[in-house]
Amino acid sequence: MRRSDLEHLIRAAGRIAGERELVIIGSQSVLGQFPDAPLALLMSMEADLYPRAHPELADKVDGAIGEGSAFHQAHGYYAQGVGPDTATLPRGWQRRLVRVDNANTNGYAGLCLEVHDLALSKYVAGRQKDREFTRELARHGLIDRMTLRKRLAATKLDPAVAKLVRARIARDFPSKTRRR
Repeated sequence: MRRSDLEHLIRAAGRIAGERELVIIGSQSVLGQFPDAPLALLMSMEADLYPRAHPELADKVDGAIGEGSAFHQAHGYYAQGVGPDTATLPRGWQRRLVRVDNANTNGYAGLCLEVHDLALSKYVAGRQKDREFTRELARHGLIDRMTLRKRLAATKLDPAVAKLVRARIARDFPSKTRRR
């Protein structure tokens, strides 16, 4: 997916839901902060989103422009209607949303997760594709280990899950070997 594709989805989902602001919480929210993100981060053909004021309208969006829809067939990408609780996010994430609001969104705005909040949600989910995504974020220098640790401390998690997330973060940021 490219930034212009995300802008198209914002415009279409906004029209369908009759809502001006949509929260983008999936991997393609990286396009909010990094419109020219590395190709390895843009492999997904869907944007996970919900209308900010009325999340219950996500099903309406999904039905109209979701997977397998005429929209998906025509454009090769689609909107996945989700809910606000789909991703595990740190305290304060809503204050850090990155706004995508320009001529291409036609008066509608996409509110994309800030990249560290996005990465943390992927570390928690921990699927293979999520681990590959965070590895690429780190490899390209788009996330910072200390910021991730601070955000992890601000996230409500079972202690065992938090320990697992710390290990996943450490794996993406291997320490440099010290010379004697």
